[in-house]
Amino acid sequence: MSGPKRISMPKNLSNLGGLLFALIAIFVLFAKIVPNNRFQSLDNIETIARQSVIVCLVSLGSAYVIISAGIDLSVGSAAACSSVTVAASLAWLHLSPATALIIGILTGVGWGLINGILVTKLGVGPFIVTLSTYLIVRAAATGIAHENAIYGNPTWLDSLVSDVGKRHAWMLMPVGVWLTLLLAIIMSICLKYTRFGRHVVAVGSNEMAAKLCGVPVNRVKLAVYAISGAFAGLAGVMLYSRLTEGDPTAAQGLELSAIAAVVIGGASLNGGEGSIMGAIIGALIMQVISSGSAEKGLPNWVQQIVTGIIILIAVGLDRWRARRSLLSSG
Repeated sequence: MSGPKRISMPKNLSNLGGLLFALIAIFVLFAKIVPNNRFQSLDNIETIARQSVIVCLVSLGSAYVIISAGIDLSVGSAAACSSVTVAASLAWLHLSPATALIIGILTGVGWGLINGILVTKLGVGPFIVTLSTYLIVRAAATGIAHENAIYGNPTWLDSLVSDVGKRHAWMLMPVGVWLTLLLAIIMSICLKYTRFGRHVVAVGSNEMAAKLCGVPVNRVKLAVYAISGAFAGLAGVMLYSRLTEGDPTAAQGLELSAIAAVVIGGASLNGGEGSIMGAIIGALIMQVISSGSAEKGLPNWVQQIVTGIIILIAVGLDRWRARRSLLSSG
């Protein structure tokens, strides 16, 4: 019986060193072509970090799902729904910001648990399940908001991903950026060094073998979808902070960006391997390209084409890694 795949950093251009080199190279490229040295300014670097928070957070949860050989297409809808419940908690229920934050995260956890239950109990493939909940959650968010954006009352939540300004320049980056980095470190340690992390990899590598080895497969799957939902919920809180409103139409395509970031970072869509820090770097690469395109004045449709090309490259890298792994094992 073959054991679970060992987690290792992807090789060649896909390892963390290669990813960092690619990130730096792309940044330098845009620094050269964007006029007036705007792109490499500290203010723009802070802006890129702030704008990447939402994708990075969703990527943390999506990484666990993908490593377990699953997929979650509902995270964008869950983030939008979370932003709506945060805004409704503040504007309609007049709850405290801390309570609204918790409600936003729990909103994501709830949808994640529903995904996990449907996948484990009904035996339906995660693609179909999360494609369905992608529509259901978005519709629920629209219904809660009565088909309008909800504007919350000003609170400290608004500053989570806002410009730190001169008053708090000592922070360098807003709280949301530091929180995302801390969570990435925690999730990376959990994946590599805990029993749960080994179980996630085992399920993704060979579900039947994991079950025969005593791994509680259904509980692991339920947990990873709950984790994905939790990070989508937290991303929804950051989305509210960025927009200062709960918008049920927001975060369109967020799930595709997260999947692309995770795969660029070294995860296999077949499951069993991946890198949390790689996913973060993958998200940063996408954000640098997006920001550079905007600074260069490229129209939105060009940016969407670039995003689509990135996703194709990510899937192509995954297929190439899979073929290379098969040839080396043969």
